[in-house]
Amino acid sequence: MQFTIKNIEDWQEIVNKIVPELQHNILLLKGNLGAGKTTFTQFLLKKLGSTDEVSSPTYSIVNEYNTPQGKVYHFDLYRLKNIDEVYDIGIEEYLDNAFLCIIEWPEVYEEEFYGLKYHKMSINNTGEQREISFD
Repeated sequence: MQFTIKNIEDWQEIVNKIVPELQHNILLLKGNLGAGKTTFTQFLLKKLGSTDEVSSPTYSIVNEYNTPQGKVYHFDLYRLKNIDEVYDIGIEEYLDNAFLCIIEWPEVYEEEFYGLKYHKMSINNTGEQREISFD
């Protein structure tokens, strides 16, 4: 699926189309700094029924949110330097116990996803708009 975001209100429409397509509990979220990964996550959590305040997990590495469907974990792996650091945060336990894991900057751990079922979303900020691909 391909989408274009021209203003903040467009995020809701994108989320409305993506939520019915979520079949796996892992969503890899790629995009450059400031692309809108956390903004997307805020709209997604609201759509999933969470009343929690959603913020970037840049410093905490992982944030936990409640939804009627179960726990959602939002990761930011940007500051992690290698796969050992990812295992040190206990990512496997989160993956095993989550309704959904949203993982920003998954590149440091991406090889470990081979063999697992997941969705991937890329956000490209062109300056005037954002180009989104979801599969």
